[in-house]
Amino acid sequence: MPIIKALASNVAVRRWAYNLSGFNKYGLHHDDVLQENEDVKEALRRLPANKVDERSFRIMRAMQLSLQKIELPKEQWTKFEEDDRYLQPYLEEVIKEREEKEYWEKNYY
Repeated sequence: MPIIKALASNVAVRRWAYNLSGFNKYGLHHDDVLQENEDVKEALRRLPANKVDERSFRIMRAMQLSLQKIELPKEQWTKFEEDDRYLQPYLEEVIKEREEKEYWEKNYY
């Protein structure tokens, strides 16, 4: 297990995995491709309108590129260093709230 933790914390390995995933070739960010469960849907609902618009644009552009079977030029790919996890603060808040609600329902109702 220590080897896995060491690899996960290694920036070079994380960059390699990020580029291997392929979504960056379409200009998508990590948070654009999250599985939309209830927590993610609630986090998206709390996201500011401009961030929702930017996300929608990236997803629509990626779908169009995929349909055309092309990728963005390499200089337009989302770079590992530039990929902001814009949804994470909202998602962490939603998860904490859900866990707290579950705790209260389990222990006090």
